[in-house]
Amino acid sequence: MALVQCDNISIAYEGQTVVYDLSFEIHQGDYLCIVGENGSGKSTLVKSLIGLKSPSKGKIILNDGLRQNEIGYLPQQNDVQKDFPASVYEVVLSGRLNSRGFRPFYTAGDKKAAKENMQLLGIERLGKNCFRDLSGGQKQRVLLARALCATKKLLLLDEPVTGLDPIVTAEFYQLIKEVNEKSKIAVVMVSHDIESAVRDASHILHLQETALFFGTTEDYRKSPVGRQFIKSGQIQPEAEKTAGGERS
Repeated sequence: MALVQCDNISIAYEGQTVVYDLSFEIHQGDYLCIVGENGSGKSTLVKSLIGLKSPSKGKIILNDGLRQNEIGYLPQQNDVQKDFPASVYEVVLSGRLNSRGFRPFYTAGDKKAAKENMQLLGIERLGKNCFRDLSGGQKQRVLLARALCATKKLLLLDEPVTGLDPIVTAEFYQLIKEVNEKSKIAVVMVSHDIESAVRDASHILHLQETALFFGTTEDYRKSPVGRQFIKSGQIQPEAEKTAGGERS
């Protein structure tokens, strides 16, 4: 059974349909990259998956006990507050807030999860450092650890390497791949980087308001749309945001 089923969904923004008649599935352990041109609805789709937008048509079905507040989410850097006046450990631990329910304090299990994810991402030595004093790459590792604290099944990443230099970007891609392979957490990442997508992902959703392609990376390489975009090398990461950033 699929972890997430999107059944013929359409999503509207300010009365205009920006994603329509879209169907695809995410299974445990999948690494799905969502690619497409500017304004194709990629970020809008991610926001629907985490419950920030409801489909105007169709259904998003969560299976295997998955709830939307148990999905780890790393938004675009423009959407992230980079000036948290908190320690690295406190930022990572805050990923457990949704699962805390009505409990007023973090449990020993919450604290253990935070420390384990910091260790997994190689940032345990930064635990007492102030988040806002970190480099861009370090901040992304901290925010990824925070997202991992929120989930055991599904991680959504919306263009997580935007603004990072090439070396840090390569390290971050490798980190995502290792998290996916070691933990079997399903990863869904919005990306402009076709080369990295076809190198690392198990599945590709090529979105242009609806699915131009959905399937395995191997099949995408052979498809007409895949061959076209792989040949071009990369979809240019221009500013996608229109009307407050809802159409990327």
